[in-house]
Amino acid sequence: MNTYSKLLLRFSALFALVGAYLGSHMAGAGSPAFQTVHAHILLVGWLTLFAWSIFYKVYQPEVGLLVKLHVWTGIIGAFGLTLGMWLYYLRPIGLPDPFVTVFFIVGGTIALIAFFLFVLVVFRKVD
Repeated sequence: MNTYSKLLLRFSALFALVGAYLGSHMAGAGSPAFQTVHAHILLVGWLTLFAWSIFYKVYQPEVGLLVKLHVWTGIIGAFGLTLGMWLYYLRPIGLPDPFVTVFFIVGGTIALIAFFLFVLVVFRKVD
């Protein structure tokens, strides 16, 4: 179980670094362009993954398919949501609109699935 706790903790640290960098960049540039992306990187990426990391460290639920799915959908969903949001709102590289929209929706949906799976993990036998 410590493996999943450490994995989530490490990814949360990466999201924290990126979120802090974006906040610093916005302050230096005097532009709120990254405001929404910055907030979601910190909330979904850093804080949520960190909280899940602490949950797995403290409660140590039995590792099974549900836990594995939760951890990986959490990481992939946080990355997909925030990257999709960046592509959707800032349009940095001129990808086709349908691709960007679908990428954003899929990333957000995977993140939502991770939250649902977390509820299932929490309400299973947790000592």
